[in-house]
Amino acid sequence: MFSTFKALLVAAHFQPTIFVTAVSFLLARELWWEGPAYIIAVGVFFGQLVVGFTNDLNDFADDTRHHRLEKPLVAGTITEKQLRTGIWVALTLAILINLFGPLGIKGGLIYLFGIGCGVSYNFYLKKTLLSPLPYFLAFAALPACIVVATERTPPLWLISAGAFLGVGAHFANVIKDLKEDVESGIRGLPQIIGEKNSRAATAFILILTTIILTQVIENILTLAIGLVGSLFLLFGGKRFVFPAIMLVSLLNVLLLIAAVSVQIGSTTN
Repeated sequence: MFSTFKALLVAAHFQPTIFVTAVSFLLARELWWEGPAYIIAVGVFFGQLVVGFTNDLNDFADDTRHHRLEKPLVAGTITEKQLRTGIWVALTLAILINLFGPLGIKGGLIYLFGIGCGVSYNFYLKKTLLSPLPYFLAFAALPACIVVATERTPPLWLISAGAFLGVGAHFANVIKDLKEDVESGIRGLPQIIGEKNSRAATAFILILTTIILTQVIENILTLAIGLVGSLFLLFGGKRFVFPAIMLVSLLNVLLLIAAVSVQIGSTTN
């Protein structure tokens, strides 16, 4: 039983799932308080499970071809039937908690729209030129749904920063497996433009996000670190790519939360 549960967490892409859940909690805490924030985070968590599970289900054949034994379906630690059951359970809980919890109908529908974008990427848009679009929309929807739930209009800078972080996450996620994806015939935008251009696009998107956020909440040190990190992403060796992306992305997330606290939280509490 424990081994199955552990395998399901791996199939959910546990690290990014927990990261998105934690960010949603921190954003919700700035606009509400810890009680509703925990419930919102749980709803977000189950939504992210749906995205992670459907990703592994759809990629099963390709993962098997590339002998990705870290994937539970390939390793045989869970079955397709168990994963499909997990999808339906997580989806049911995500719908109930997000629509009837603190997010309410409007906020809940916006978040579930983001989940739909993630699923559409997994099954349809991953292999097309529009591959960044679901990330753009889903990551814009995450902070927007929490603001909308407080009966306020999300500011343009918040939606833009979330959307750009999503596109950056898409390129970052693809770069590490780009060669194998091309071999498998996956032709999303990063695979089409190649690794060098994808690194340049990621650097541009992340530093643009940093600039947007530092216009909202001034932080020269963060801007400088973001610029340096982007330069490493552009001109550093392959071993610097992922650490540079993580550094600049984390700085942007921290800036985003701080900006929400100062610009929105102070007017809603």
